Amino acid sequence: MNPITLERHNLASQVYEQLRTELDEFVWVPGQRRSEVEIGDRLGVSRTPVREALFRLRAECRIDVEPKTGWFVLPIDFDRIEQLYDLRVVLERWALERLCEREENPPELAELKAVWLVAPADRLTDGPLVGQLDEAFHTLLMQAAGNDEMARVHRDVTERIRVVRRFDFTRPDRIEATYSEHAKILRAVIQRRSQPALLLLASHIEHSKVQARGITLHQLQRVRRTGA
Repeated sequence: MNPITLERHNLASQVYEQLRTELDEFVWVPGQRRSEVEIGDRLGVSRTPVREALFRLRAECRIDVEPKTGWFVLPIDFDRIEQLYDLRVVLERWALERLCEREENPPELAELKAVWLVAPADRLTDGPLVGQLDEAFHTLLMQAAGNDEMARVHRDVTERIRVVRRFDFTRPDRIEATYSEHAKILRAVIQRRSQPALLLLASHIEHSKVQARGITLHQLQRVRRTGA
């Protein structure tokens, strides 16, 4: 890749990250429209990296485009997200079964113990940070199971449900529940108690799915009502 192409690629990636963050934060709400010129002027870049970033978001089913009217935000497809949650359960159940069959604990479990098996007084309260750690918890479980392709699919699922999942960490009670449920799952895996681990995991993900959907809908209503 020549220097000019590399620079353009890096700029498009920066624009993509900025726009994805804006979508995640509901700076754009479903149905809202934006033009390439408007976005480029606001971010101080040309239309080329803007267009590349927008087409990348379109491929992720976050936005779409109509001739003469511009780009618009697609509604959140909760049915599709629930299917992704179901796939996530299948992948993570497989990972826990593999981990419970192993004779020795992989190093990833030591990392998770240091984060989640802590005294209540040592638990973090910063929602976005806990959300990142939550993703890492599930990602490391998949990684520890040792199937790179399944871990890759799991990372893709994680990316696609983040739009609603991150709202599960906007309330203190949900942060506390995450710590408690992760600790129970982790202890069951370490003790090789496969069936309790699987039941705890399924309950944890199902509860998270329901809570995240409800909080997301509430956030959307608030943004539409107040414009902030």
